[in-house]
Amino acid sequence: MRIAVLTETDPIEPRVAAVPETVKKFIGLGSEVVVQSGAGAKAGVPDAEYESAGAKIAGSVEEALSGADLVLKVRRPNADELAKIQKGATVVAIMDPYGHEDALKAAAEACVNTFAMELMPRITRAQVMDVLSSQANLAGYRAVVDGAAEYGRSLPMMMTAAGTVPAARIFIMGVGVAGLQAIATARRMGAVVTATDVRPATKEQVESLGAKFVAVEDDEFKQAETSGGYAKEMSAEYQKKQAELVKGHIAKQDIVITTALIPGRPAPKLVSEEMVASMKPGSVLVDLAVERGGNVAGAKAGEIVTVGNGVKIVGHVNVPGRLAATASSLYARNLYAFVETMIDKEAKALAVNWDDELVKATNLTRDGQVVHPNFQPKA
Repeated sequence: MRIAVLTETDPIEPRVAAVPETVKKFIGLGSEVVVQSGAGAKAGVPDAEYESAGAKIAGSVEEALSGADLVLKVRRPNADELAKIQKGATVVAIMDPYGHEDALKAAAEACVNTFAMELMPRITRAQVMDVLSSQANLAGYRAVVDGAAEYGRSLPMMMTAAGTVPAARIFIMGVGVAGLQAIATARRMGAVVTATDVRPATKEQVESLGAKFVAVEDDEFKQAETSGGYAKEMSAEYQKKQAELVKGHIAKQDIVITTALIPGRPAPKLVSEEMVASMKPGSVLVDLAVERGGNVAGAKAGEIVTVGNGVKIVGHVNVPGRLAATASSLYARNLYAFVETMIDKEAKALAVNWDDELVKATNLTRDGQVVHPNFQPKA
């Protein structure tokens, strides 16, 4: 079996889909691994390290894809790459399918079987394959680092001969994987941390990390979680009550980090222009949902916006990619753990069990058709 690892074409994507550690494992399963030259350069992995691990280096995308049964990427293949992938080959990547039905149709028409890593079910068996968690964990950490860098003051309380420096106040909005890591990081850096989420189960998690929980805890709040562990969309009445509570709290904060995303939907608006205007000059908001429209009014993807009162709104895109080496290492392990389940160890070939629950949950296109129920063409 021939596996191709491609260089990402998106200029904002420094991550790579395989690292020397996973290359060795794939070769150990009897696969031949071909890495496009420069694929790992932005993640700190030179071609020589892939060669040392046993991979072959291809000078072009055409050479890398020639005869490849399996293609590993971070982002879904673009039209040029699709045209060069052989029919019947399998692609595993973060496919970002919501709102990109045309790209799925193109993959189906190219007769490429595609799997979306971000659709992996959150079950015990698939924890090691959970791309959303591995990458969100890094995003939460980096959000605090970025917020601290823009804040321009120290985070911990400092008692000096010249006087006491108060601890910074950091508010985390959305307590998923990214939010929990942001809380832990901010606490380690000495800040006074508060957090909010619509899911009641998060209250105990927040408090266990030494932060204070802030939310309107009414009957709707007590039922605000899906069976899959995601936040439900709240009623307009609840959103209004929560906004009033948050409005008074945000005005006292130095750094606010927003992480709220609902799969397949635009990011919910959490911080209004009025709330931004209430913050002190020099305060910082870091919006981790900016690529989906943003949680913060005035946030712009790929920009740091300074509003009239001197408050900064940080809208970095691909935040896990700002830690490219670590993010690539974790993503590559997620990828290997999933792909390994689809390889016949004796035949040393790809042998997908189409009835496997992980395959059903992640398979987007197969045999020239879009097969995932969530993305069926509308009649």
